[in-house]
Amino acid sequence: MKSKKIILTLFILFISLPLFSQNNTNPEFKKVIETIIAHKKADIGVSIVTAGTHKKEVTQINGNKPLPMLSTFKFPVALAVLHKVEKGELSLQQKIYIKKEELLEDTYSPFREKYPEGNMELSLEECIHWMMVYSDNNLTDILIRLIGGPDYVQNFINSKDIVIKNDEEGMHKDWDSQFINTITPNAAIRLLEQFYNGKILNKEHTKWLYTVMINNATGTKRLKGKLPKDVKVAHRTGTSFTNKAGMTGAINNYGIIELSDKKRIYIAVFIHDTFETFENSEAIIADIAKAAYNYYNK
Repeated sequence: MKSKKIILTLFILFISLPLFSQNNTNPEFKKVIETIIAHKKADIGVSIVTAGTHKKEVTQINGNKPLPMLSTFKFPVALAVLHKVEKGELSLQQKIYIKKEELLEDTYSPFREKYPEGNMELSLEECIHWMMVYSDNNLTDILIRLIGGPDYVQNFINSKDIVIKNDEEGMHKDWDSQFINTITPNAAIRLLEQFYNGKILNKEHTKWLYTVMINNATGTKRLKGKLPKDVKVAHRTGTSFTNKAGMTGAINNYGIIELSDKKRIYIAVFIHDTFETFENSEAIIADIAKAAYNYYNK
């Protein structure tokens, strides 16, 4: 028990540290990103960090600005669930009964579309898969209730730069509720790096979740949109509603782009209150990812 507390304390310490304060910013590459987002009718936050290159470089624009998470919060939820697995409180093989009344209609739920009657069992592993690969909102909330609600996720992450107060049902109550959960682009990168380096989960669960994120079926026109088809990207997306004025509250994507066995890019792009078309907003993310890939894949 004591060793588990130490591990959690170390995670909290890592997630609270300033973002790579001793590393260099590349002015040349930053100008490339600034050109991509110039004159766009949106509030955009970007954070990009290299790893495995001759020196670690950090590029950030609004990197410390809190921006709405939307379904990108499913990554911290998955980490919190797997943490409980490692504590022996849950098992990936345990069965979870999915009640029909839990499958809300006014939300994004590929699972409900496939199994509208519910009233069936899934393994915990399958539930996480539905959440992380297909971004199913109903399965997400079932998992959140299983581990004790949004407060448990917030306490586990324990970062002033990541705020998680709402589940998916809560985010759908009204326009403003979808913006309560927030994260800074730099905090998203910090979380990805600590995850990849095995500072949050053990080696087995880190590899398992990383593979699940590579198989993410959502956001194919965002980080992955303009990259070569064989490039692996472990990522999580988030998308909000579009209001009557034509403004979309958030179009997000953060993840890890593999350049080689030893080189990779941690990248987070959050687009908030965008009056660009949905397609153009996704293209902004794709263009930034392509620019980073081309610049550092030399």
